[in-house]
Amino acid sequence: MRILVTGGAGFIGSNLVAALLKDKRVDFVRVLDNLATGSLKNLAEFKQDERFEFFEGDIRSYETCLKACDGIDLVSHQAALGSVPRSINDPLTTNEVNITGTLNIFTAAKERQIKRVVYAASSSTYGDHPGLPKIEDKIGKPLSPYAVTKYVNELYAQVYASLYGTEFIGLRYFNIFGPKQNPAGPYAAVIPLFAEAIINDKAPTINGDGLHSRDFTYVDNAVQANILSLFVENSVAVNEVYNIACGHQTSLNELFNGLKKEAGSSLQPVYGPERKGDVKHSLADISKAGLLLGYKPVVSVEEGLKKTFQWYSKER
Repeated sequence: MRILVTGGAGFIGSNLVAALLKDKRVDFVRVLDNLATGSLKNLAEFKQDERFEFFEGDIRSYETCLKACDGIDLVSHQAALGSVPRSINDPLTTNEVNITGTLNIFTAAKERQIKRVVYAASSSTYGDHPGLPKIEDKIGKPLSPYAVTKYVNELYAQVYASLYGTEFIGLRYFNIFGPKQNPAGPYAAVIPLFAEAIINDKAPTINGDGLHSRDFTYVDNAVQANILSLFVENSVAVNEVYNIACGHQTSLNELFNGLKKEAGSSLQPVYGPERKGDVKHSLADISKAGLLLGYKPVVSVEEGLKKTFQWYSKER
């Protein structure tokens, strides 16, 4: 199989590329990335592999998407502009990348008669629905422009599947973390920020009281879900969305304390105001992905935090 990974220079994308190049079913991996949030450093280990190709370009250009889809069998669409706060500060760019860009990829895949697109969806789609654990068919109203964009992706996937026959699988990620996640910039995720703070012995700010909880999910689990989705042969499993998580809640305080323990640190955090657009608690029901995809988390939160902290420590 020849596979296109959009956003392949990013955090999840580059970890996925590494796994695909080790998979005997894969003959070729092309990465499409504009390097806005991704980095060539994340792709350096693949440069000498003749089965790997990097194509610098922006998914907001339909012609670029068409070229990237040439000769491709399957698409893993990871490219997106993440972060709820960024979408609140700049809803227009978030919409252009996440909705227009995704529609370009979906349409290019249709035009190039690509069999299947697996795309990164988001737990933010659950919005203000109070139920826990989160179940795929029970969603509320979105709480941020980012959440709106990720829900629109799911709607387009449904419509394109019914109109054009392309297969789609959406993976609703729950707070993915791990190596290659960038701690720099104003919209960095919480775990790399905490890790950097502990390494530098500089107190991080926790938004709110630290009791906010998430279903934090190590990146190897997300990679597994993508590979299962690309190659699943069960027709019942396609044209669906799935929660990709561990099925376990961890508060921000527990998260920070876990990293502190790994580092042997006594650092104390500073508590600040809650973030706009944040839900208080999130927890996934992952039984659907287990049943139809064979998904089973392979790395626990605790083990993932150890691996992640070790990686950031080596990167210093």
